[in-house]
Amino acid sequence: MARLLDFGLANIELWRSEEMQLVQLMVPAESAHDAIGALGDVGLLQFKDLNADKSAFQRTYANQVKRCDEMARKIRFFHDQVEKAAFAIGHRALPDKGYDLDELEGKLDELETEMLEVNGNSERLARTYNELVELQLVLEKAGSFFDQARVEAQAESFERMYSVPEAMDAPLLESALPSDASKAGRLGFVAGLIPQEKLNGFERLLFRATRGNMFLRHTPVGSVKDPATGEQQEKHVFVVFYAGERARTKVLKICEAFNANRYPFPEGPARQRQMHGEVTARLRELHTTIEAGERHREAVLQNIAFNLDQWATQVRREKAIYHTLNKLSMDTSRRVLVAEAWCPLAAKPRVHEALRQAAQASATQVSAVLQPLVTGDPPPTFFKTDLFTNCFQAIVDAYGVGRYREVNPAVFTIVTFPFLFAVMFGDFGHGLIMLMFASYLLMNEKKFLKQQLNEIFGMAFAGRYCIMLMAVFSIFTGLIYNEFFSMPMTLFGGSRMRCFKNGALQPAVHDLRVCPEIGGEVAFPPGINPYPFGVDPAWHGTKSELPYLNSVKMKMSILLGVSHMNLGIMMSLFNNLYFRDRLSTLCEFIPQVGVVMHLAGGWCSCASLYSTGLFCTQLPYNNMWHSVVGSLHGTVWGSNLQQHAGS
Repeated sequence: MARLLDFGLANIELWRSEEMQLVQLMVPAESAHDAIGALGDVGLLQFKDLNADKSAFQRTYANQVKRCDEMARKIRFFHDQVEKAAFAIGHRALPDKGYDLDELEGKLDELETEMLEVNGNSERLARTYNELVELQLVLEKAGSFFDQARVEAQAESFERMYSVPEAMDAPLLESALPSDASKAGRLGFVAGLIPQEKLNGFERLLFRATRGNMFLRHTPVGSVKDPATGEQQEKHVFVVFYAGERARTKVLKICEAFNANRYPFPEGPARQRQMHGEVTARLRELHTTIEAGERHREAVLQNIAFNLDQWATQVRREKAIYHTLNKLSMDTSRRVLVAEAWCPLAAKPRVHEALRQAAQASATQVSAVLQPLVTGDPPPTFFKTDLFTNCFQAIVDAYGVGRYREVNPAVFTIVTFPFLFAVMFGDFGHGLIMLMFASYLLMNEKKFLKQQLNEIFGMAFAGRYCIMLMAVFSIFTGLIYNEFFSMPMTLFGGSRMRCFKNGALQPAVHDLRVCPEIGGEVAFPPGINPYPFGVDPAWHGTKSELPYLNSVKMKMSILLGVSHMNLGIMMSLFNNLYFRDRLSTLCEFIPQVGVVMHLAGGWCSCASLYSTGLFCTQLPYNNMWHSVVGSLHGTVWGSNLQQHAGS
């Protein structure tokens, strides 16, 4: 019975999961690392955790895992530095003989120390350079304030000295003038830079804190790098004049609260010019030093970027090896590691060969021993896929993984998934675009397999064969729907329908949309076959196009959905026959067949056909309500055609 209902599907490799066997592996401790690495390259063993009662810190190779985590942290740090410098990361395959774990750890430690030192020096130099730039701006802008004040003071003194007194009793000597100079105190000032958005609040708070006993001068200097953050900011140079020590204390606290950078500013013009020259010379020296440091930093980052992907791959590989070794149990002599793993029967020769090569590479005198175990545990489900079937198996696994040796729905999904997509999005033009995109992916398949793709393009590339089938089926259903970018096609000629008025053919009416306006109706002429393939172009652009085509597509989707349900029920029968589960066949399969297939399937199919036939009584450009009423009175689609044929 099972062979009769198998229909030859058992010969398909993907029809059922691979036969699995539980094996025990005894590996010498000195060659365990190489043996697990070789088995990982094979990639066909699923190890059982024999140390489930131990925490992660109590396992044998916990320290090695910590070292791999630390190396992974350093690689992430290097990756961030390379991305900030906008360098391309080189993607290279892992060599046969890479760095040893200790060598790679030392190399990464050395590079991290050098990178941190270079970054620290660069940050300090950049901060000093930005501070000197701001000091130079203060010397230039604040110096202009004092120069302007001196010029105004000299002009006022000259005018007072040579002016004629208005009163005859005015004193002739300046010393005779009343003066309060002895009572006046010496003015102090603070100079610096402040961000433009904080200037108004800074000025208001100064005025209130000193009760108006201050004088503020400021001028914009444009965009300047802030020494603390390194960001470009619009800033102003300011000079605050005050009188008294209490006012000075208040001004300094307010400057600190508003993050205003204060700089020393000499009073004498000669000292200002001397200080400006020193700052300019220091800026030139710092610029040369920063350029040399940047060249050294770029050289270090280029070397890191070239090897970063290879190091990351090796660290991930080492961490995976030690994670697997932590699942193995150690014997009392601590010389042999014991492992249990599920292995496909077809892969056992490859496993033996990998263990033999690992023993030769490690130069151990004792090779690993592989022997089968008898167990009652359910084996895991494993499907052997290739580049074509991998994406379809991933679609099925996204909904759930079947039990061991169950029928695999991916065999039918290869056809049904792309076809259902085409039923929903059938269009000849859209299908051609998808076909061109899928062809591009397939023609460059080898090149893209060697590259590290981003998330979105990598997802599209992984489903390239599915996209190809969806494109082919979309072209097919687009021909059925007779649509090219939602426009009708005439690949098989024009419409077969003609305009009739009072039973007489109207050959002069070529545009069928005019037929109802002249009192005629659209129908097939006698002896003319319908449109050879797909929907007649006459339906497009009519009032009844949307109800008719939507009805056809909807009912077709219902029929396909019911067919899918029936297919699932039949697959459950295949599973019951394979596992010899007669109870499920009697209590599940037969009731499902009776209920779903006969009631749901038969009712939906009949209702779909009846509804489709009901709407088929509508001809394009004719009155929809008239056609429906005629159908309810027993008029079939061919009645009008027979009337025209008889006339």
